[in-house]
Amino acid sequence: MPGIVGFITKMPRDSAEPQLRRMVEAINHESFYTTGTWIEESMGVYVGWALQKNSFSDRQPLINERQDVVLVFSGEEYPEPGTADRLKGRGHQLEAKGPSYLVHLYEEDPSFPAGLNGKFHGLLIDRRQAKVVLFNDRYGMHRLSFHEAQDAFYFGAEVKAILAVRPELRTLDPRGLGEFVACGCVLENRTLFKQIQVLPPASRWVFRNAEIEQKGEYFQPKEWEAQSSLSPDDYYREMRDCVCGILPRYFNGRQDIAISLTGGLDTRVILACQKSLPASLLCYTYGGMYRDCRDVVVARQVANRRGLAHRTITAGDAFLERFAEYAQRTVYLTEGAVGADRAADLYFSEKAREIAPVRIVGTYGSELLSQAPTFKPRQPEPGLFHRELLPHLQQATLTYADLRREHPVTFAAFRQSPWWHHGVVALEQTQLTVRSPFLDNAFVQTVFRSPKFAGASGDVRLRLIREGDPLLARIRSDRGVGGPDGQLSSMAFRWLHEFTFKAEYAYDYGMPQWLARIDHLFSPFHLERLFLGRHKFAHYRVWYRDFLSSYLQEMLLDSRTLTRPYLDREGVCDMVRDHLRGHRNNTLEIHKVLTLELLHRQFIDLQ
Repeated sequence: MPGIVGFITKMPRDSAEPQLRRMVEAINHESFYTTGTWIEESMGVYVGWALQKNSFSDRQPLINERQDVVLVFSGEEYPEPGTADRLKGRGHQLEAKGPSYLVHLYEEDPSFPAGLNGKFHGLLIDRRQAKVVLFNDRYGMHRLSFHEAQDAFYFGAEVKAILAVRPELRTLDPRGLGEFVACGCVLENRTLFKQIQVLPPASRWVFRNAEIEQKGEYFQPKEWEAQSSLSPDDYYREMRDCVCGILPRYFNGRQDIAISLTGGLDTRVILACQKSLPASLLCYTYGGMYRDCRDVVVARQVANRRGLAHRTITAGDAFLERFAEYAQRTVYLTEGAVGADRAADLYFSEKAREIAPVRIVGTYGSELLSQAPTFKPRQPEPGLFHRELLPHLQQATLTYADLRREHPVTFAAFRQSPWWHHGVVALEQTQLTVRSPFLDNAFVQTVFRSPKFAGASGDVRLRLIREGDPLLARIRSDRGVGGPDGQLSSMAFRWLHEFTFKAEYAYDYGMPQWLARIDHLFSPFHLERLFLGRHKFAHYRVWYRDFLSSYLQEMLLDSRTLTRPYLDREGVCDMVRDHLRGHRNNTLEIHKVLTLELLHRQFIDLQ
C-alpha cells in the first residue's frame, strides 16, 4: 500500500541513510509509483515515501512559505468547501489542486490533524518548535506500523519496510497468529510479527531530540457516542442532508474516476444522491466465470438508468491460470492481512486500474447502518493446529467478546474497519485510490445519532434512493430488496434471491461435512452449476478441488509446510486429501494454511 516509511534516530547519517533507501525500495511495488526521501539530520528524521503518480498526495514534501514547517503526507483528505479560499485570504500560497493547503492548516489550527477528514497518515517537522509529529486518520484506516528499537523509532505503511532493516523481527507473534486463525485478522493494533505494532487510530505522537515525548490522540469515539439519538424522521433528514453534502468531495481530483457498482444499495445511494456526475465517469462490476451474477445484472440496470457506460470484469480461466502468482503477491503485499483467497481482488484491481485509477465504492455503508458485525471468531477443525496454539485461539474469542461490548457503531467504524477491512483495502490500494464516502467523518458522526430502537428508522438507504431517484428505487437489489411497491411478487423475489444467496454460500463454504459427501456422489451431474455464480464471483471450494488441486498438493503437502511449528502434519495431509477427494469441505481451513505458508516463505524463512 502506498505510504510513508522511515525512522527517528540519533544514529549518524552515514548509517541511517542506507536504511532509509532500503525501506523505500521495500514498498515500491509498481512502475506507476513515485518515490522520494526527506532527511532532517539535525532532528534525527529520515522519512521516505512511495505514492501513486498524480494521486492526491503526489508532490511531496509540503513546505510552508517560511521554510520552517515540512509535511510528508500520504492518503486523501476531503476538506470542507471554502477551505482553500479561507487559507488564501490569510495570505497562504496554494497549488490549484492537491494537498499543499495541509501544511497551512497546521499553521492555522493548533489541534491539527483533528480537523482532517479522510484516510491518511503523515509526518510533520516543525523547525520553529523543534518537534516532529507522527499522525494518522481517526479510524486508523491508512495503516502505519511501528517498532521501537533502542537506537531508533521505525514506522512504515507496510511491515516489510521495517523488516527490510530489522530482519531479527521476522518472527510470528503467537497471539497475533491465534487471532488471525480464529478471526481472519489481528486485533487490538497488533500485527502478525513480534514487536511490530499498528499506530492506534487518531494518533498524534510528538518527538523531540529524536525521542518520543508524548503518545497522544486527538479524538475518541466517546465524543460521538455522547450525542443524543434522533427520531426516525429527524434522523433521515439529517442523514439525507449529510450524504448529499459530502458526496461532491469524492468526485474531485486530478485522476479519472470510476464507480464500482454492485447489486446492493450502497453504491446506488451514491448515484441517487449525487445529481451531477462527471461526464467521463465509468462504471464496472466484478463478475464470475459461470454466469452473470446478480451484482452484474443489477448494476447494469442501475448504470443504464443513469446513462452511464458499464463494464464487467470477470475472474475466469485467465485468473485461475495465474492463481499461484496472484496468491503469492496478495499475501506479500498485505503481509498476511488478507488470505490467499483474496487473490481475485488483486486481479480485479489491476484490471480496474486500466479503466480508471480512482475507484469509488460503497464499502462501510451497510456495515455502519446495520451495525451488524462482518466477522466473528471461528474455531478451526480439530487436529489441524498444534495444541500449543489452542490457548491463543481461545484468547482471540475472549478478546473479540470484550470488543463487542462497545457501542456497535464504534466497533464497526473504529475496530472492524481498520482491522478486518484493512487488508482488502490495502491490497486494492496497491493498484488504485479507493474512496468511500461512507467513512466520511460527517457520515459516521450522523450514524451515531440513529434512533435508539433497532429498526425504528427502517433502511434509510431505500428512502434515500426513492427520494433521490424513484426509478432507481424500482430496481430490486441482488438479494431482492426494493422494487415496485405493492406487488405481491416482491416477497417471492426476495425469498428466491435470499435463498440462492445462502445456498451459494453454503455450497462454497458452509456446507456440512455429511452433505459434502453426498454432494460428491452426485459430482458427475455437476450440481454446483445450479448454485455457483448467482451471487459470488469466487468459488474456491470447487477451484481447490479441481482446477487448483495440483497447486494445493505442491504447496501444502510439501515438507516445509508440514514441519511448521504450529501445524499438525497428519491433520494437514487429511485436510488436503479429503477436500480433493470431495469427502469434506475444508475450504476455509485451506485458506488459512495456504496463507500462512505463503507468509512463511516470503517473510519468516528469509531470516
